[in-house]
Amino acid sequence: MSVKTLRKIPLERFVDLKVDYAFKQFFGTEQNKNITVAFLNAILDRTGRNAINEISFMRQEFGSEHVDDKQSRLDILVKTQEDLFINVEIQLTNQYDMMKRTLYYWSRIYTSQLRKGMGYHKLRPTITINICNFSLFEQTEDYHSIFQLYDNQGKFKMDDVLEIHFIDMNKFIKQWYAKQLNSWENVLAKWLMLLGMVDVRKEKVYEEIYLELEALAMKDEELFNAFNVWQDLSQSPEDYYAYQSRLKYILDEAAKLEDTKHIAEQEGLLKGLERGIEQGLKQGIEQGIEQGIEQGIKHGEKKMQTEIALKLLKRNTDIETIAELTELTVTEIEQLKGLHD
Repeated sequence: MSVKTLRKIPLERFVDLKVDYAFKQFFGTEQNKNITVAFLNAILDRTGRNAINEISFMRQEFGSEHVDDKQSRLDILVKTQEDLFINVEIQLTNQYDMMKRTLYYWSRIYTSQLRKGMGYHKLRPTITINICNFSLFEQTEDYHSIFQLYDNQGKFKMDDVLEIHFIDMNKFIKQWYAKQLNSWENVLAKWLMLLGMVDVRKEKVYEEIYLELEALAMKDEELFNAFNVWQDLSQSPEDYYAYQSRLKYILDEAAKLEDTKHIAEQEGLLKGLERGIEQGLKQGIEQGIEQGIEQGIKHGEKKMQTEIALKLLKRNTDIETIAELTELTVTEIEQLKGLHD
């Protein structure tokens, strides 16, 4: 086994595994199941769960229950030999809805287990793993945060049905460069190095990480095999084209979202909403009417969403994109369009 075996392609040719298409091809396919099992065990090791020996890839789509519901498509969903459901999501850009979307996905997977005549006691734990290319929690410098159901005071666990992991790639890279991690002993670190070596948004490849991965792969058969799978994926013309197409879409959507935020800020809608909420809270406290506060906040949010939707309609933005950005339903946006045509 020689070092040359690992350097088949130029470093800049490696695909960024944080782009969901590449991530799914790498971790979400039957032929790479052993890689997926090793990766999941590295993440779940901190919660003391039994090691995963076998997984089955599950259907990734949840159909809409109502006409205006959003279609949910998961990145990776597996079921283990102990009937645990594990959903893994990769996020290259911040869509500013991670918390609520995470809980929504978790609840849909958890409740999907229930069948007619089935007792609640048969519901199995559901685990969500979010790998983010941005920071969510200012309260900690840890790159791996785990949330479960605990009592607020005594800190004892209510149940193990809910387990949510957040992995912050920015904090991981920062700690790696600060030499705060020992990748020879930290099993998870080597897998996160694979995910972090390429940063397509910064148009950067971390050669220092590559060199350490190369040395690790010489001693680790799982990592060595994963490295070669990554190279094969990066060299496939069909996969590379699909990867580039998906990357363009993700970056375009991120730009649209930033543009929408800029429009709202320019018009003073966000600042106006914040002032309105503060005033509403103050007045509500003085009057002791909590219900009035809630209604005031909801009205302000709805007004902001409507104003943003109208501006995007004037720019001929498609209705589906507006729905995603404003959280208005397709029906509401079509009604707005009809009133202002």
